[in-house]
Amino acid sequence: MIEAFNISFKAKERYLINNIDFSCNNGEFIAVLGPNGAGKSTFLSLLANEIHQNGNKISLKSCEYPQWCTKTLPQHKAKFSQQFNVDIPLPVDEVVMMGRYPYFDHTPSEADKKAVEESMNCIDVCSLQDREYNHLSGGEKQRVHLARVLAQLNNSIENKLLFLDEPLNNLDVLHQHKILNLIKEFTQQGNSAIVVLHDLNLAGQFADRILLLNKGEKVIYDTPTTVLTQEIISDVYNFPCIVAQNPVNNTPIILFGA
Repeated sequence: MIEAFNISFKAKERYLINNIDFSCNNGEFIAVLGPNGAGKSTFLSLLANEIHQNGNKISLKSCEYPQWCTKTLPQHKAKFSQQFNVDIPLPVDEVVMMGRYPYFDHTPSEADKKAVEESMNCIDVCSLQDREYNHLSGGEKQRVHLARVLAQLNNSIENKLLFLDEPLNNLDVLHQHKILNLIKEFTQQGNSAIVVLHDLNLAGQFADRILLLNKGEKVIYDTPTTVLTQEIISDVYNFPCIVAQNPVNNTPIILFGA
């Protein structure tokens, strides 16, 4: 799906990302973890082709980004950012329709309207569609933008890629699990998702593999059971923990302060 070799990103003489190799296969849910300042968001922006540095080579579907048509690329991959414009004087359904801009020039088609409706239904924001975006709560705005990126990838293309930077911010536990289950379903259809998370236990429960970063470098990239160990997590987060087994789904569960 996507491959990156020895990618780096330097700002003000400091490496925010330093020589990281990475690959994600079709159908994988990848969680990107790490303490504050580890470089998670910068790494995701590099993979999503939002920021660039000379020498980096990143291939999506075996094609490097410069070779992609800028009009068709957004139909293959989409990115949800943790920071978005807080002032959008539009009703919710028009904000979600922004995800369909790569598909039309002036007027949305019936297919575009259907894609917006389906995405809003998936994220449970249909009840908000006529409300002004600027009047929503932080969690509601978060869900609207999640619906927008899903609308962007609502097409018949196979093996699409979804980038999500901290999509669970401001969400209650019900909507956190709804979103993660939705992402899991997306990957089970042959698509892939690379998701920056802060909750290690949710990453262990939902991810196929975990990339753990620290100070801009890759610590380990492996299965949740291999990554989420007492030694690794205590060392990277500089805080004591113990790792047990979740009695419901047998995934690792981390208890801090033990």
